[in-house]
Amino acid sequence: MAIINSIASWLMKKRMHQIELFIKYPIDVQSEWMTSLLHNGANTEYGKANKFSEIKNYSQFKDQIPVNDYESLKPLIDRTRRGEQNLIWNSDIKWFAKSSGTTDKSKFLPVSKESLDGCHYNAGRDMITLHCYNNPETQLFTGKNLALGGSFKEDIFGDYHSFHGDVSAIIIQNLPAWADFFRAPDISIALMDEWESKLEKMALSMMDENVASLAGVPSWMMVLLKRILEKKGAKTIHEVWPNLEVYFHGGVSFEPYKDQFIKLFGNDKVNFLQLYNASEGFFGIQDQLKSDELLLMLDYGIFYEFVELNDWQNNNFNRVINLEDVKVGVDYAIIITTNAGLWRYQLGDVIRFTTTNPYRFKISGRTKQHINVFGEELMVHNTEKAIAMACEKTYALVRDYTVAPVFMNENSGAHEWLIEFEKEPNNFEFFIALLDESLKKQNSDYEAKRYNNFVLHFPEVKKMPKDTFYKWLKANNKLGGQYKVPRLSNNRTILEEIKKINE
Repeated sequence: MAIINSIASWLMKKRMHQIELFIKYPIDVQSEWMTSLLHNGANTEYGKANKFSEIKNYSQFKDQIPVNDYESLKPLIDRTRRGEQNLIWNSDIKWFAKSSGTTDKSKFLPVSKESLDGCHYNAGRDMITLHCYNNPETQLFTGKNLALGGSFKEDIFGDYHSFHGDVSAIIIQNLPAWADFFRAPDISIALMDEWESKLEKMALSMMDENVASLAGVPSWMMVLLKRILEKKGAKTIHEVWPNLEVYFHGGVSFEPYKDQFIKLFGNDKVNFLQLYNASEGFFGIQDQLKSDELLLMLDYGIFYEFVELNDWQNNNFNRVINLEDVKVGVDYAIIITTNAGLWRYQLGDVIRFTTTNPYRFKISGRTKQHINVFGEELMVHNTEKAIAMACEKTYALVRDYTVAPVFMNENSGAHEWLIEFEKEPNNFEFFIALLDESLKKQNSDYEAKRYNNFVLHFPEVKKMPKDTFYKWLKANNKLGGQYKVPRLSNNRTILEEIKKINE
C-alpha cells in the first residue's frame, strides 16, 4: 500500500498542476476546446449541416449553430442508438445514459469513449486529487470506495446492439483497471437492476470491508447506511468503518441532509465533498474544505455557454454568452457542447457564480424545477436554505419534501408543502413560520407577493408518513441511485400523486 500511496501522490501533484493551469488561463482553455470540438464534429452529419468547417470564432459559433434541447437532437440520437454513426460525433457511440429526469419521458444521452475517458474518469480522478490535496495525511488508498451506482440494459435493433442505463452504471462497467481496483462492491452487485435486493446485498457485502470513501446521492446513501447499522447492531458508521474519511455527494442539495449524516457517521473528521455531475457530463467539484462552492472544471471536453434565467424563460437566446462575460450573482441557465455530440445543448440546470477568479459557483436549481405561478420566482436554492434554517431552529430533520402551488382564485393562492420528517420539529407551527420568513428574506419577489396575503397566502405544510416518498418512487419505477423526488413544480400533478400514495 505504501507504493500505491507514493504513485498516487505523484499523479495527484501532476494533476494539481494542470488544474492550476486552467484556473490561470480559463478563457484560453475554453477557446481551445471550442476549436477542438468543432474539428471533431466537422465531418459529421450535424457538423456538415451547420457548416462547422467555416466557424473560426465564438461569434460565428453562435450564429451558425442553434441552441438545442433534447427534442431537437433526438432524431439523430435515436438513429445513433440504432447503429448509424458519424451523425453527431466522429467516433462510434454505443452507450447512452438514460436521464433520471423529472418527467415521464426518458432521455438517452450519448456517451462516447472521449466523454468517458476525458470527462467522467478524469472527474473521478480529480475529486480524489482535490480531496488528497486538502488532506495531506490522507490514507484513502488503504481502503475501498463504496459507490452507489445504477444498472444498464442492452438494446437490440436487428443485428445491432447498443446499451442504455444510469451514467453511474456505464462508468462502472467501463472502468479502467486502476480505478476498479479501489471500487466496491463486486460488479455483480453494483450493477444489479432490482434496487431493494441490491441495497440488501450491498449492505451484506460491505459491512465488514475497510471503506475509506463513499460516493452517491444522499437520500439513497442514507438508506444503505442505516441498513448496514441495523445488520451490524452499531450506532454509528464510525464503529463499522473507522477509516472512513470522505463522502463524495451530488445529485441533490446536501443542506437538508448534512446534520443527519454528521450524526450517522459519529466522526467529525469525515469530510463532505460536493460534486456536480449529470447524465450529460461532469461539471464541478468542491475544491475547498470550508466552502461548498464548486470549481467549474474547464478541461473535460465541454464548452460552456450561459443565458440569464429570465432570457431563458422567454426563449431569448440572442443574449447567450460564453464564460468570459459571466457576472457574479446572476442566475444563469447552462448551455453545453460536449465531446459526445451534444451541440449547444440546454442542460436544464441553473447556476450562480460566486467568483470569476477562479470560476466558482453554486447550483441555484433546475430550469424546470421552480415555481412562478404568482410571479414569486421561487427557486430550489431558496427552499433548501429555508428548510435548513427551520430545521436548525426547531431541532428537526427532513428526509424529503416537494412543493406545488395551491390555486385559490385567478389572482391568488399559496404553496403547499409535503414534508417527510426524519425527526419532527419541536414546534410545527413555528417551523412553518420560519420557512415563510426565510423565503421572504431570500427572495424579494416572494416577499412582495406575500405582502398582506394579497397574492400569496401563508404556506400550507403537511407532514407525510414515513416512507411516503420512497413508495412514490417505487410506484413510478424510480428506485435507484440517480432518481430523486422533484422539489418544486408549477403544477400539482406530482404532489397529488404523492398525497394519494398512502390511501
